[in-house]
Amino acid sequence: MGNFADTHPNSLKTRPTAPPTVLEQLVAAVLAGSILFATLTLMVMLGFQLLYIGRIYPGVQVAGIDIGGLTRQAATEKLIAEGQYPHTGLIALEDQGTVWVFSPIELGLVIDEDGSAEAAFQIGRRGWPWTRWDSRIKSLRYGSQLAPQLILDQRLTQAQLNLIAGQINQPMIEASLQMDGNQVVAQAGQVGRLLDIEATIQQIQLPASSMQDASLSLVVDESHPTILDVSAEKQIAEQILSEPLIVRVSGSSQETLGPWTFERETLASMLIIERAETEAGEAFVVRLDENKLYNFIYPFAPSLQVIAKNARFIFNDDTRQLDLIEAGAVGRDLMVSESISLINEMLRSGVHSVDLVFDYTNPEISDDLTAAELQITELVSSNTSYFYGSDSSRIQNIKTAAAQFHGIFIAPGETFSMVENIGDISVDTGYAEAWIIYGDRTVKGVGGGVCQVSTTLFRTAFFGGFPIEERHPHAYRVYYYELTSGGSVNADLAGLDATVYAPVVDFKFTNDTPYWLLMETYVNEGGRSLTWKFYSTSDGRTVDWDTTGLTNKKQPPWPVYEENKDLDKGEIKKVDWAVEGAQVTINRTVWRDGSKIIEDTFRTTYTPWAAVCQYGPGTKDYPPTGSDRDRFSCRPKKDD
Repeated sequence: MGNFADTHPNSLKTRPTAPPTVLEQLVAAVLAGSILFATLTLMVMLGFQLLYIGRIYPGVQVAGIDIGGLTRQAATEKLIAEGQYPHTGLIALEDQGTVWVFSPIELGLVIDEDGSAEAAFQIGRRGWPWTRWDSRIKSLRYGSQLAPQLILDQRLTQAQLNLIAGQINQPMIEASLQMDGNQVVAQAGQVGRLLDIEATIQQIQLPASSMQDASLSLVVDESHPTILDVSAEKQIAEQILSEPLIVRVSGSSQETLGPWTFERETLASMLIIERAETEAGEAFVVRLDENKLYNFIYPFAPSLQVIAKNARFIFNDDTRQLDLIEAGAVGRDLMVSESISLINEMLRSGVHSVDLVFDYTNPEISDDLTAAELQITELVSSNTSYFYGSDSSRIQNIKTAAAQFHGIFIAPGETFSMVENIGDISVDTGYAEAWIIYGDRTVKGVGGGVCQVSTTLFRTAFFGGFPIEERHPHAYRVYYYELTSGGSVNADLAGLDATVYAPVVDFKFTNDTPYWLLMETYVNEGGRSLTWKFYSTSDGRTVDWDTTGLTNKKQPPWPVYEENKDLDKGEIKKVDWAVEGAQVTINRTVWRDGSKIIEDTFRTTYTPWAAVCQYGPGTKDYPPTGSDRDRFSCRPKKDD
């Protein structure tokens, strides 16, 4: 029987050990290598750190000077030995082309070697351990460049800059321009300049920190005057005063219309120099005084005015065309403000001969218009009045007034005013003294007889069927206006008179047709007649009219007797004539195409008018009284 330990499978008998696998061998090798590498690395790091205890790590430079591996003291000494920049460097300061050159030390700038060495020593010794080693490795591989630490003695820097400031600093001066008598005196402006020392010091420190030569612009604060240069305006002022100014009316040959000359002394007294806003900013502006120019030019405006005047024509009954009898005229009005502006503008540009500025107005009726263009084809109304017994003065006034309307046109829809077209009634315009009604008397006055013209116009418009806008009868019946051909009186014409007395008493009518209206007036001095004609195109209108005739007649008052010391004894003179008073009403109806287009009534009340008789002092039986008087005669009845 065998032994148990030898025969049982779980016996404690020792078996042979299996050899390690390849993987196990590899893991063991890596683990052993890592431990060895870590041990070596730790030893290298420890050795590197021990090697540079108290020394600056390698690769560190200050302003290009390698001080790696040196102690702080040695680094300081090396920086002192090799850092010659404060003595050999150049800093150039420039302003507007002027250059000042200094060494850094002359500007009070030196290197702080101790501080710079200390800063270098701290490379790789700040921060967390891993950041320190990162700095040490980067410095070793790539190097570390440090700017030197500088010490600036600002007292020395400011002293140098103050010397420069003495050459730069200047006050700001505004330009001036003024007159001294006839001379133009100019003072140019000046830009204010002030060296900014503090900002310039900052400029200097930037290149010095890298110990480089530099050319720097000084920091200068400038204050600019509002106006710097006045040379251009001075030249303009001298140009204005260089020769006389001549002001003209273009195309005029009349002596009363210029030219006018302003001598240089006068121009100097009118010259204004003032500050003004321009497109380029505020500046001095030179010009002539507008008020003085206005006071000179404005008084000429009325004499220089020309009223636009329509051409005048007559209708040729044979050719049925318009014949020009008076050329039209272009109107003009002096534009005072525009003329003043032009004078100043031209003077500033060197022109000393200037035409005044006018506003021109073309006439509505030009010389070349035709009858067809104005639709004037025929006579549409005509009327004749008579003035038998008129003296030469009255006839002259009738001719003068009637001529004002000969060849005048009235536009479609226009209301025609006799007063506006008759012009000035005076001796200067061709009128004479003749009998007129003034107040309650018939007296001699300029323009007597004009009412013959207004009455004839009224009747032409009345019988032509045109609307009458304004009409005033005479204060009493005037026999001229009731005369017919041959000199007889037709009482049916009473109430068909019209008076005018400019500017308050007018006669007006309207051309209510779509056609132009041409008026013609003809005075037959031998036949003592005035004929007024309307030419246009008939629209077919016709006129019906009737009159009540003279009603409610009243005897004239008793004559008025006046003693006239200029008359001889026994001399009697009638200076006003008695006329009965009466009333008359005239109705008119205007028809067109069977329709009533106008219906109007003209009522007239004539005042009884007393005769006025004058007699010389001592005339027998004057003034007569009672039944001796005659209402129409100046002589007593018993003498008749």
